[in-house]
Amino acid sequence: MKGSLSFFLISLVAILLGTCRGGELRKHFYEETCPEAEDIVQKIIWENVALNSTLPAKFLRMHFHDCFVRGCDASVLIDSTASNSAEKDSIPNQTVGGFDVIEEVKTELEKKCPGIVSCADIVALATRDSVSFQFEKPLWEVLTGRRDGRISLVSEANSQIPPPSFNFSQLKQSFASKGLTVHDLVVLSGGHTIGVGHCNFFSRRLYNFTGKGDADPSLDSTYAAFLRTKCRSLADNTTIVEMDPGSGMDFDNNYYKILRQNKGMFQSDAALLTDNGASNIVDELLDPAKFFTEFAQSMERLGAVGVLTGTSGEIRKKCNVVN
Repeated sequence: MKGSLSFFLISLVAILLGTCRGGELRKHFYEETCPEAEDIVQKIIWENVALNSTLPAKFLRMHFHDCFVRGCDASVLIDSTASNSAEKDSIPNQTVGGFDVIEEVKTELEKKCPGIVSCADIVALATRDSVSFQFEKPLWEVLTGRRDGRISLVSEANSQIPPPSFNFSQLKQSFASKGLTVHDLVVLSGGHTIGVGHCNFFSRRLYNFTGKGDADPSLDSTYAAFLRTKCRSLADNTTIVEMDPGSGMDFDNNYYKILRQNKGMFQSDAALLTDNGASNIVDELLDPAKFFTEFAQSMERLGAVGVLTGTSGEIRKKCNVVN
């Protein structure tokens, strides 16, 4: 009797946990309604990344920016209208790309399974698949079942997406407001191992750090000199530079190596070394195996931020407009 009771209690706890977590997002959400969905996403994303190696960094940024405003609801994809300025037109999102590829995926899925697969799930899957292309296998698990939001406001994106000028306490507060930890902050910053930075987001560190025409003393002087050869002035808002020098196309843990050399491009990168706890996490992530394991877990947590599920939101027919 006692054994049966224990088994019942364990089963009940498992069911309750499943309801709390898996009841929102779960594995193989489209198994019955659109069984080919995830294969279609992967095929199109891999075809595009094979032709355009900049896409993984763009999708990582798109997913991050989406989840930080109203949760992972694909609100970043919505176009502005005459009566509403959407997230897409905010300052941090003006350099986000890959929208056309998301629409390509959506168009194909609408042919196969009309009105079934959300744009929010497409963004989450596209991000995972684009980064994973290099390895020919999924780097993390994407639980599905997100629904799409109907609201997208430029003001929310401008105020809620943490800018590259943030110090550590500001970064910590920003991540905490989304239910993410300091550990997630340091791990997800590792996404800067691929992609480029625009001069206007870090040139103040080169030319006018404290308003006196000075450079940021926490930035390696040789690296600063190199960056000045790329970004000629504070007014340069078009030039782009690899965020991870010499390794900007490879998804790896090299970001933490250059961070330890004081070669993090943004003030928000350097900020990770100003807190003892965060700095210790940086050291742990110098181990490649540790980085890949932790990045997978933090991406799963990011992908669950503020999701709409069940009957909330909608399934958009086109990702750039609400139904």
